[in-house]
Amino acid sequence: MPELPEVETVRRGLAPALEGARIISADVRRPDLRFPFPDGLKALLEGAQITALTRRAKYLLIELDRGTTLIAHLGMSGSYRVVARQAVVPSDIGKMGNGADARKKDFIPGIFHHERSTLGAHDHLVLEVEGGAVSPAEVIYNDPRRFGFVLAAPTAQLHEHPFLADLGPEPLGNALTPEHLADRFAGKRAPLKAALLDQKNIAGLGNIYVCEALSRAHLSPKRLAGTLVTKKGVPTQRLVTLTQVIRDVIGEAIDAGGSSLRDHKQTDGSLGYFQHSFSVYDREHAACPTPTCRGTVKRIVQSGRSTFYCPTCQR
Repeated sequence: MPELPEVETVRRGLAPALEGARIISADVRRPDLRFPFPDGLKALLEGAQITALTRRAKYLLIELDRGTTLIAHLGMSGSYRVVARQAVVPSDIGKMGNGADARKKDFIPGIFHHERSTLGAHDHLVLEVEGGAVSPAEVIYNDPRRFGFVLAAPTAQLHEHPFLADLGPEPLGNALTPEHLADRFAGKRAPLKAALLDQKNIAGLGNIYVCEALSRAHLSPKRLAGTLVTKKGVPTQRLVTLTQVIRDVIGEAIDAGGSSLRDHKQTDGSLGYFQHSFSVYDREHAACPTPTCRGTVKRIVQSGRSTFYCPTCQR
C-alpha cells in the first residue's frame, strides 16, 4: 500500500493538472470502490473548480469551490494517470515533476513497488479538466483491486471527518516532538513498531518507513514503547533520536520521490518506490547496513505485517 511519501509524490504530480483547473466533465463508471461513491458525484464535480490539492497522512484532499472537499485514498492498487490533450512542452514537464519525453502525453505520478495498471477496464473515474498548468487534460483514477475510495465532506467540517479527526501530527510538522511521543508512549506496553504505526500517534507512517526509521535509530521493533519514556514522563535520548530520524527518513523519501519523477523516463509506473535502496525493508538475510555491525537483516511478522530489522544492533 502506498505510504505517505508516495502519496505526497502523487499529489505533486497531479498538482499541475488539477490545481486551479475547472472540471469540464466527470465520468463515474461504477457505483462504488471500497465504499460507494458519494451520491450525485457527477453533478458535484462537473463545472466545479479545484481550489486546492493537499494531503493529510495518506489521504489526498481535493478542495472544490462548492464548499466540498473530496477525500481520496489509493488503497492497495490505485493510481492516477494524467493524459495531456496537446503536446506537453519541456517547461510543463518541469512543472509536472516528470522527466518524460515531450512527445509522450500521459504519465502516472508516483513511482510504485508494484506495477500500476493502465487497463481501461480498471479506469473508474475520469475527469476532463481545463485551466491548470497542464491543460486541457484527462485525469483518470485506475484501481484493479478497488480498495481505494473517493468520499466527499463539507470543507468547513473536514477536520471532523472520521478518517481525519483523530490523526496525530504529520511526521514533518512542528507538532511532532519527543514530548508528544513521550505523552503518547508513557506506560504503553505495545511494541514500538505498533505504536509508530498507530495513526493517532503519528499520521501517515507505514510499514516500510517505520522499519527504516527503527533501523537508523538502532531500536528493536519489539521493544516496548513505554521504555523510551522516563518514570517522570520525559522522553529519553533514544526517543529524541527516533523523532529526528523519523523526520529524516520521511523527508529524504519525499525528496527522492521528486528526484525520481524528474529523472523518470518511462510512463508505465513500473519502477520501485523512489528508486532508492532500502536499508532493511525487504532485505532479509542481507548484511546489516550499520558499518560497525556484523549482523544480518531478519524478517519477523508483527500483527500480520512483515518487519525487517537487525537483531544484533537494534535493541
